[in-house]
Amino acid sequence: MQCVLKLIQEPGNEDLPVPFYQTDGSAGMDLYAAVTDMVTLSPGQVTLVPTGIRIALPHGYEAQIRPRSGLALKHGIGLLNSPGTVDSDYRGVIGVVLFNFGPGPFVIKRGDRIAQMVISKVETAVIRIVNALDGTGRGDGGFGSTGSG
Repeated sequence: MQCVLKLIQEPGNEDLPVPFYQTDGSAGMDLYAAVTDMVTLSPGQVTLVPTGIRIALPHGYEAQIRPRSGLALKHGIGLLNSPGTVDSDYRGVIGVVLFNFGPGPFVIKRGDRIAQMVISKVETAVIRIVNALDGTGRGDGGFGSTGSG
């Protein structure tokens, strides 16, 4: 069964493309900057860029907002909260939290592809309080404990 994603373009954003899969094998759909004026993102700066869209996902799905690899490689632009999650019960405008990891300023223009959105199935967990956890070979070792780095 295919997930049906309901989408509304906010008024004044009809000139922007709606997200779509660029190829048959694409996992994500590009999101576009719905800024009215150019935005300059200085090195080390974070900004919230609106996409001008609202979505409704079926219960049991999420939209993951991920960086675009080209922006990361060519300009050092990424998402500060990557991946960002859009829950199935959220109905607000999707915004993308961009961060400039690069050495120079980056200009965001209306209609620029700023991130990608991947739709994923979500499992919910039943929380069970216990007195002890099952043991493993790793135990409580973390943060690089299984090897270098």
